Amino acid sequence: MTGSAQPLPRSTVALLAIATATAVAVAYYSQPLLKAIGRDLGIPASVTPLIVTLTQLGFAASLFLILPLGDMLNRRRLIVGLSVLSALALGLTALAPTGGWLLWLAPLVGAMAVVAQLLVALAASLTAPAQRGRVIGSVMSGLLIGILLARTAAGFIADLAGWRAVYVAAAASMLGVAVALARRLPSEQSVGTTRNYFHLLGSVFGLVRQQKVLRIRMLFGAIAFAQFSILWTALTGLLSGEPYSYSESVIGLFGVIGAAGAVGARFAGKLADAGRTQVTTWGTAIVMLVSWAALAFGGFNLVALVLGIVFLDAAIQGMHITNQSQIYALPGDARSRITSAYMTAYFAGGALGSAAVIAASGWGWAGVCTVGAGFALLQLLAATLTPRHASYEPSQATRATP
Repeated sequence: MTGSAQPLPRSTVALLAIATATAVAVAYYSQPLLKAIGRDLGIPASVTPLIVTLTQLGFAASLFLILPLGDMLNRRRLIVGLSVLSALALGLTALAPTGGWLLWLAPLVGAMAVVAQLLVALAASLTAPAQRGRVIGSVMSGLLIGILLARTAAGFIADLAGWRAVYVAAAASMLGVAVALARRLPSEQSVGTTRNYFHLLGSVFGLVRQQKVLRIRMLFGAIAFAQFSILWTALTGLLSGEPYSYSESVIGLFGVIGAAGAVGARFAGKLADAGRTQVTTWGTAIVMLVSWAALAFGGFNLVALVLGIVFLDAAIQGMHITNQSQIYALPGDARSRITSAYMTAYFAGGALGSAAVIAASGWGWAGVCTVGAGFALLQLLAATLTPRHASYEPSQATRATP
């Protein structure tokens, strides 16, 4: 299916953004609940982190194994079906009688978060080219908000009604999303580029080989998300210790501060629609580097910390939208596979960022900020060395459906 010639109604864009936030949040609800889950189900404290690990592994696997199906099957039916399956997995998690039950379900819960990425690819397909950057910016704002506020929402619900209530609410939300999407998403024909699943997976590698723009934007995305992971992995340790010594509920509220960075997505989307991708690539890379300087002062100054969080998240989101506006402009009907390649690199960068935090932990917050600034400097260097003609031009691109 190709992009629609007509602009998407604002109500449809809003639905896509809300559905994306709801779908991606399921991969993050467990993080603030580990202590409560362990206490209720008798899981040792040394084992409870496996819940998060298995959830994230399920999400990562689905980016490669499930996401490309959007280029073979009817996307609308696939998204609605996976949303219902997500609600079922969440409901079974809420009923978990033992820790083993919950650990077996964790990868399935994480895998169903792939609905969020399918929605992003669908939004790009349904949108006219002149509107694509703004629509993707709006939908990706929903994704960022879902990631950042999932922990906050889970913590508040758990405090009021226990950890099981979080999964009950999540299951109800996903059912609601499934119903709304089934009623409101436009109908489409199956993309049907191939009926061979293994050929479909293999063609992802073909796309990476063929498309220079995709390779460049995979690199930019990986470096940007590494910085996101460095910040949010290390921030809890800073806020729980001196000089802040905040409680868990207050620490959770910092997710709200980070969500303010979602405005970067909409602004970057508008610039992308105006053909200013070089400006956003350079501008966001510079803002990332400056943000780490503010965050370094944030080790002892709350105002600097808040400003650093807001601007870094806005810059990372702006880079992400710029990347996606470029890769979704490639011709052909391979948007789900393009998303699969890009997001696999994106989360690989996040894993590298988490590992970098562990390596820098011996030097405290200053070490964390130094490593983060190193990634930002690498981002700026990569943007500087990338030729201007490496941006997508319809006349230069090869067909994107191997």
